[in-house]
Order: sequence, then C-alpha cells, then structure tokens
Amino acid sequence: MDRSLRLARLNLPLVAVTLVIAAAVILVLADRWRRGAFVFGGAVMLAGILRWILDPDQVGVLAVRSKTFDVGAMLTVGGVIMALAVSIDPLGTG
Repeated sequence: MDRSLRLARLNLPLVAVTLVIAAAVILVLADRWRRGAFVFGGAVMLAGILRWILDPDQVGVLAVRSKTFDVGAMLTVGGVIMALAVSIDPLGTG
C-alpha cells in the first residue's frame, strides 16, 4: 500500500498537467482553437511552475533535464504559446 500511495503522489503533477491538456484538446475539438492554444500554453507553464516549486523526487516524469533548463524551457514555450494565442486575430474578422 505504501508503494502505491507513493506512486500516486509522484504522478499527481503529471495528472494535473494532463487534465489541463485534455481541457485544451476539448476546446480545440469544439472549434475554440485560440482558447485551446491558450489553455495548452497554460498547461506547459503549469508544468514549469510545478517543476520549479516541487522537489526532484516529487515531480516524476516532469523532470527531464536540469531543473534550471526544465523550468526555463517550459515557462518560455508556454509563454510564447499563450502570447501567440492572444495575438492572433480570430478568423473571419477584420
């Protein structure tokens, strides 16, 4: 039981990020691609924040490289995705 509890706790950050990505996919499938892209960028930023605040033994597979690289890369990519989603005009307007 202790091992399964530890495994579940270790995967909570990944589950949280996956749930936000699932919400982004649902938005894209509902033809809300700008909102979906924004939420996806938020999921990447959430992964970066979780990697930043949690200990290496608590983040599970969100730890890929060094902490500095992981946090910098995820926050940068997430921010760029969110900025692009906000800056692109919706189709059919103008």
